[in-house]
Amino acid sequence: MHIILLGAPGTGKGTQSKFIIEKYQIPQISTGDILRDSIKLKNKIGKKIYKILKNGQLVSDDIVCNLVYERIKKADCANGFLLDGFPRTIKQAKYISYLGIKINFVLEFIVPDDLILKRISGRRIHPESGRSYHIYFNPPKEEGIDDITKEKLITREDDKIKSVKNRLENHKKNIDLLTKYYLNQEKLKNLKFFKIDGTEKPEIIQKKIKIILEKKE
Repeated sequence: MHIILLGAPGTGKGTQSKFIIEKYQIPQISTGDILRDSIKLKNKIGKKIYKILKNGQLVSDDIVCNLVYERIKKADCANGFLLDGFPRTIKQAKYISYLGIKINFVLEFIVPDDLILKRISGRRIHPESGRSYHIYFNPPKEEGIDDITKEKLITREDDKIKSVKNRLENHKKNIDLLTKYYLNQEKLKNLKFFKIDGTEKPEIIQKKIKIILEKKE
């Protein structure tokens, strides 16, 4: 089962990807995680990626595609995978086809911009453990402090409002083209394309996704 999740940052893809990979026992390939892991290495490519994300820009297709390709080659992807945050451009989408990988499902998550800004700008992270909080939806016991270590929480560079707005603009430049591309692929290659209302409660979205993925022809 090869699945792609499309949607702007903050639309709930991360939450639903966790459900999907646990339910169907396939690995998640998140470009966000791959890029952050590269940054942590502090090598040449990691420093370049950090500078790009800090400015709210998109990492180049060549860099992202190469990183995703290396991940797909790993043994745990042999029986399927979930792509979260990739592809973001037509070039990236065609790259998947070039690899000869058949995509079974594309799920696009839809959420209004004002809610996306609220969701993302409210995130707070404990950098050492990766524990995440939200000032509105999941606040720490003490404002700005990790519940367990009592260390200071941070706002990631790509979660700051200016960066989020830039990411949304970049997303809008590409999503219409991607949608048209996959709708055409649906006609040609038996791919299933669905739009998901990301404003609904997570458990409701999960039920809808389960029906989509398990529906018999």
